[in-house]
Amino acid sequence: MKPPIIAPSLLAAQSDNYGQDIAGVEKAGAKYLHVDVMDGHFVPNLSFGPNIVEGIRKASTLYFDVHLMIEYPEKYALPFIKAGADCITIHGEAPGDIESVLKICAESSVGFGLSLKPMTPVNKFQRYYQDCEILLIMSVEPGFGGQKFMPEALERITQAKHIREETGAKYKISVDGGINLVTAAQCVSAGVDILVMGTTIFSAENPGDVIKQLMGV
Repeated sequence: MKPPIIAPSLLAAQSDNYGQDIAGVEKAGAKYLHVDVMDGHFVPNLSFGPNIVEGIRKASTLYFDVHLMIEYPEKYALPFIKAGADCITIHGEAPGDIESVLKICAESSVGFGLSLKPMTPVNKFQRYYQDCEILLIMSVEPGFGGQKFMPEALERITQAKHIREETGAKYKISVDGGINLVTAAQCVSAGVDILVMGTTIFSAENPGDVIKQLMGV
């Protein structure tokens, strides 16, 4: 089985130590950095703007998956791309224009991703999956870190894998929310390619050891 891609979530890093935290996970073998952007409307929390992405971009070669948990993402996709995003992942459920974000990503030669909240049918936005680089299955309600993993996400991951096989789509399946060493192994067995993890990595005494262990699940 191919090792999963580890995508530490910036939301759980120390805000006064982003550079060192990011350098540490990159050195340990993480390939992606997951950047949650929240507007206080689509989800009840606030987080990063393009200036943060621009700042950390200078210090890292990681693949930045910028997860826009916001309304009308077409207004903000390009600023985050200019700041250094490698992929813009949006929510199909959010108010806004998916087609416009797709077009912006294509014209900017960056990846496009779709994220699904826990109650959203996996096939609801299937018409866009041929253009997806990432399909993100949320295993908690989006908005806050440190939540408990919803086990029904495992079946949703399996459904996403079947859709990919049946349609010939090329997206990577990502999972985000409540991922620890136990749930990570369950998700990989179900078909996940990318593990988004915040607290489990950045709260560990040695985040590098956790990443190396995860890459062996």
